[in-house]
Amino acid sequence: MAAGSSGGGGRHGSKNEANSGFLGLRPTSVDPALRRRRRGPRNKKRGWRRLAQEPLGLEVDQFLEDVRLQERTSGGLISEAPDEKLFFVDTGCKNKELSKKRTKGQKKSLLLKKPLRVDLILENTSKVPVPKDVLAHQVPNAKKLKRKEQLWERLAKQGELPREVRRAQARLLNPPAARVKPRPQDTIERPFYDLWAKDNPLDRPLEGQDEFFLEQTKKKGVKRPQHLHTKPSQAPAVEAAPAGASYNPSFEDHQTLLWAAHEVELQRQKEAEKLERQLAPPTAEQAATQESTFREMCQGLLEESDGEGEPEPGEGQDEGPKTGGDSAAGAEASPPAVRLAPSEKKTEQQRRREKAARMLPEGSVLRDRFKSFQRRNMIEPRERAKFKRKYKVKLVERRAFREVQL
Repeated sequence: MAAGSSGGGGRHGSKNEANSGFLGLRPTSVDPALRRRRRGPRNKKRGWRRLAQEPLGLEVDQFLEDVRLQERTSGGLISEAPDEKLFFVDTGCKNKELSKKRTKGQKKSLLLKKPLRVDLILENTSKVPVPKDVLAHQVPNAKKLKRKEQLWERLAKQGELPREVRRAQARLLNPPAARVKPRPQDTIERPFYDLWAKDNPLDRPLEGQDEFFLEQTKKKGVKRPQHLHTKPSQAPAVEAAPAGASYNPSFEDHQTLLWAAHEVELQRQKEAEKLERQLAPPTAEQAATQESTFREMCQGLLEESDGEGEPEPGEGQDEGPKTGGDSAAGAEASPPAVRLAPSEKKTEQQRRREKAARMLPEGSVLRDRFKSFQRRNMIEPRERAKFKRKYKVKLVERRAFREVQL
């Protein structure tokens, strides 16, 4: 009973030790956190990660990492490397050579042989050989080419050669005649001819051929339509300037041109004077008086009739004696007001014409050519694009405003 009880107690104690969170004192004891088995599917990616984190997976990863490190640094496993590769015998010869004093030329040669730091950083220090690129050594259609070589080997034993070889041999036996480049004197010796003449030597080989055949083979040009031979407009391409504007004009032509320019300047001066008169302030004689202002304000308010509009003697006059001289002086002091003609606003057409007239004593070559093309129907004359709304304006009464109206 004692042994059984002790044995049962030992098993119970080991179970409690495994379930406890403390590390056991035995040499074979393992961390309970790592020893605890985790359940879950192993065929999922989550299971792979869990297995890699277990003790066995960690040991395998550490071993493989150590093997890869040895392969990169020493080119293989250190345990399998021979002693000659791991150890060397120091004879002390190098120390004697280094102790010698080097000359300036030797130091410079050593510095030139020493690689740069940048090259050392970019250098591959791994001892693992680069994997062989299989695709780089593959030849397209290798089997077909191999069968072709075997076929030519069999034919060569029979005395037959490939077609390319036979052609090359024929070219060696009968070389083609060398083409002689035309020299300058050869081109001079050729007779001259008119390219647009009917008896053109270039067109002689085409004589007697079918027109359809010539058109399909592009030996004959397309026939120009008739409307290309007629001008779209009778207007001249370039409008000639007046005779007086030439480099060395005659006296009469020059005077005619000066008279036309004088008329243009005179018309411009008249318009400027007219504008100044319209904008000038009224003089003292034309200034409005109190009586003229009152008459303008009363126009249309009173019905005029025969004799009603004239004031009766004694009406509209202040009581009191007035001398005739004073009345005459008042009549002379207030002359009838003269109203100025209202200035009319210029239309857009008038402004455009004035601008075109100003662009004529300056001008623009580009604008002249463009207008000439439009005048001769070579370019479509266009008008200024007008704005046109694509959608209709929809007026909507807001809800808040409608509630206020209700």
